[in-house]
Amino acid sequence: MVFPLPRPVLCDDGTPQSPVALPAKSALSSVRQALAKPEQETAKWRRTFEKYAKEENGSKFLDQDSFVNAIVPKDDLTRISRQQFGILFKVADRSQTGRVSWDDFFLFETTLKRPDAEYWIAFEYFDVDGSGTISADEFKNVFSANIGPDCIPFSFDSDWLSLHLGKRGGNHVLGYNEFTQLMKGLQGERLRQAFKYLDKNQDGFIGPDDFKRIILELAGHKLSDQIIERLPTLVTLNPGVGVSYSEVGAFHNVIRSMDILERIIREATAKSKDGRIDIEDFLNHCASSTRYSLFTPMEASIIFHFAGAGRKRLALIDFASLLDPRWNALPGQATAVATVHDPKQHQTILQGLAHSVYNFMLGGIAGSTGATMVYPIDLVKTRMQNQRSNVVGQLLYKNSLDCVQKVWRNEGFFGFYRGIGPQLIGVAPEKAIKLTVNDLVRGYATDPETGRIKLSWELVAGGSAGGCQVIFTNPLEIVKIRLQIQGEAAKAEGTPPRGAIHIVKQLGLIGLYKGASACLLRDIPFSAIYFPAYSHLKKDLFHEGYNGKKLSFGETLASAAIAGMPAAYLTTPADVIKTRLQVETRKGQSTYKGLTDAAAKIFREEGFKALFKGGPARVIRSSPQFGFTLVAYEYLHKYLPYPYGVEKPQLETHLTREPEDITRVRARNALKILLDCHSDWGTFTTPKHFTPLK
Repeated sequence: MVFPLPRPVLCDDGTPQSPVALPAKSALSSVRQALAKPEQETAKWRRTFEKYAKEENGSKFLDQDSFVNAIVPKDDLTRISRQQFGILFKVADRSQTGRVSWDDFFLFETTLKRPDAEYWIAFEYFDVDGSGTISADEFKNVFSANIGPDCIPFSFDSDWLSLHLGKRGGNHVLGYNEFTQLMKGLQGERLRQAFKYLDKNQDGFIGPDDFKRIILELAGHKLSDQIIERLPTLVTLNPGVGVSYSEVGAFHNVIRSMDILERIIREATAKSKDGRIDIEDFLNHCASSTRYSLFTPMEASIIFHFAGAGRKRLALIDFASLLDPRWNALPGQATAVATVHDPKQHQTILQGLAHSVYNFMLGGIAGSTGATMVYPIDLVKTRMQNQRSNVVGQLLYKNSLDCVQKVWRNEGFFGFYRGIGPQLIGVAPEKAIKLTVNDLVRGYATDPETGRIKLSWELVAGGSAGGCQVIFTNPLEIVKIRLQIQGEAAKAEGTPPRGAIHIVKQLGLIGLYKGASACLLRDIPFSAIYFPAYSHLKKDLFHEGYNGKKLSFGETLASAAIAGMPAAYLTTPADVIKTRLQVETRKGQSTYKGLTDAAAKIFREEGFKALFKGGPARVIRSSPQFGFTLVAYEYLHKYLPYPYGVEKPQLETHLTREPEDITRVRARNALKILLDCHSDWGTFTTPKHFTPLK
């Protein structure tokens, strides 16, 4: 049996009343703010209640298991057990019948909407008699009933506790605000008393096992199994002496400041050139990013001791076992760094091939999507680039807008999609091989611990991707270009349009690679510019990964689109030369013998500006095309993950997880206040000698 909990004092509107915690107006204001959208909130709570409720004799209710299912955050990243979430059931079950009705559940959820819900729940838990104050006896009885008989004893006659329990009317009582301050400082007092109790020789040192016992009782739920296993190694900081009170306090301060610690580490490693930091970098960033130095040199040493396993410069992933309480190493691997998936070590040739096929398929789908969306722009770009300004009667279009108007008037809507068949057939392998090769080279050149890659390797990865795609790009482009030009040729010369098959037969295998040198000259620098620019825009402009940030659809699209602008425009001269080499020359037009000859003749006959013909249209086409292609590629990976690979474990904390329902967050946080009393709070049975207060 556990002690009964009080029925909260209610206001006229059914909301919980704060007896001494806050002024009446403030408490009522908090409830009103929490229920700013009462209809939506109530409907959501009703759906949750109906989803998990059981029914008996026409009455619906939640028992402890169904109540826990209704309030536990999904994919919770803490070490709080389901049994401990049952503590909140005792708070919600106002009638102490073992059943939570809809009214009880509504009141509980309303309470969780309070801005101080975490402390208010804890206050209700300790306020056994519902008086609105907590007496010394209440605090002692509730505390003793939940820590178990084998725990490190806690003296309720300490000077610290007597300072908090002031007198009113001759009785020691705590109001709500005073109670919150007591709970905030309680761990520090427990730490002091525990160390004094275990320091049998009173020499200022305890053994490693005693240190582990203290930490497990005060904060075991906040640490991963790897850190818990290594707790005794703290003694190595002072070999042969033991663990001092300063070290115990320093370690405890690190645990209490875990959220701030994670932010500092994420920021420091993100700003580091190599993605790693040492103690000096850590302390320097603390000093520059906070008003006061939050961590002492001893605390910094403890942080790096438990994260680094002897290494001085650490990456973010090295701190995972310290920052993530649910961190689990892969089988047979002892340290956090070893859990990082390194494709060079773990993938067999067959596995690597299968993963490349997977990337190739997704790249093909993504490429087809991007090409279809911008194909009309590509057609306009091609026709503008093919115009010969030095030939009388060949200027069919004044500008890109005039080209659009004439295509629409003379060829209709489908004229904008002339030649899209070969484009879709060829663009899938073209984009697929580009994305796959870029990913492959980047994967092997990326540091598996930091996720960093040198700029030189980024350029090599992009350039290699652009070079490999030409085997598909050149035949595709030459057929597409000739189909796109046919519309204007048919109007000017009265020639009948020819299909793709006719063009392929006319060109032959060797002819399909006419202009390949210009294609290489365009695609290699394009990809070498595009992929690094895309990566750095995401990281440097939109701060992907900064404090766990995940980019939105718009930010990803913007990064991909912006990266395409300089890549497209700077490679326009090569694209113009390639277009001139690949089109079928008409009467009166210059013929070109090759890449160099074409560049020289275009410059001599039409001027430097001719090399950038269609540049704006190319930017307008390439930028959104690669934007949609890269976004589609990333989202396909997200929603269609590779099912057979060994995935890289992620450092998941509340900073990196998706936003969740605030009431479920506060339900978890309410438990954290109580678990600060003891990590196993709520898992012990009440001693037989404990008598509930009336």
